[in-house]
Amino acid sequence: MKLNQPILFTLMICSLVFWGSAKASNVTMELKGYPSQDPSDKAQILVALAKQHEHAEGVPRNYKRAIELYCGAAKLGHQEALYSLGWMYANGRGVRRSDSIAVQLFVMAAEQGHTHANMMISYLDTSQEPALPECLKSIADDNTTDFSEKPYFDLVRELAPQYNLDPNLVMAIITVESAFNVQAVSHKNARGLMQLIPATAERFEVKNIFDAEDNIKGGMAYLRWLLAFFKGDVALAVAAYNAGEGAVEKHRGIPPYTETRNYVKKIQTLYAKPTHPYEPSIVRRHAIVALSSYK
Repeated sequence: MKLNQPILFTLMICSLVFWGSAKASNVTMELKGYPSQDPSDKAQILVALAKQHEHAEGVPRNYKRAIELYCGAAKLGHQEALYSLGWMYANGRGVRRSDSIAVQLFVMAAEQGHTHANMMISYLDTSQEPALPECLKSIADDNTTDFSEKPYFDLVRELAPQYNLDPNLVMAIITVESAFNVQAVSHKNARGLMQLIPATAERFEVKNIFDAEDNIKGGMAYLRWLLAFFKGDVALAVAAYNAGEGAVEKHRGIPPYTETRNYVKKIQTLYAKPTHPYEPSIVRRHAIVALSSYK
């Protein structure tokens, strides 16, 4: 039996649709076994399925579903998911276009080693305060440590609003810096709860470096300044708190010092939010590395 061209074309289309649906179904079936899988395996499956929905590869195009799947993989730290989600926000693909969200997602992808993320940042407006999409905001909130029972929490909570700081970030720094030892002195002569070196203490008008309130005020003033300098990028600000802002600018990102890298990881374990509100008016210029060429 010889089929005419219209019927043959219709059969071919139906076959392709069936193949694509089966492929998507297979991916979904794979996800059912996730509890016994490595998180990276689940993330790869989520990204593969998201790309199908984004690009209509064998399934109807569905940007909303693609975003949900990319978000799921992004929560697992998958760099391609962060990058692809950033691309959708940068181009308004299924969502309202947002440079502030796209930049933050590209920064996070760059942190994970994505090779094209920094290039994408250069095409966007980085003057806006970075933000996370709603689907990822819960990551930072869920992974923030409860410090309410720790020493000095009440004092930090009282002082933090004066410096527009999240008390939990300050508490994370105190935890890593001094473990709440008000008399702590490091091998670099950093002193007190927030481990201020004498020069920093003088810079921010700390009169008694071993007085808990005075030390915390000085540390908060410095942290507020660093957040403004690095446009709210928490990783860069805390890296600078440890190694100095000059070292962060010199290396165009977190310096390759074992101590500093471990320090940043410890802070991120206690305080997972990647960005923090900042006051641009308190610095004369912003760091050239902030949200532009962060590696």
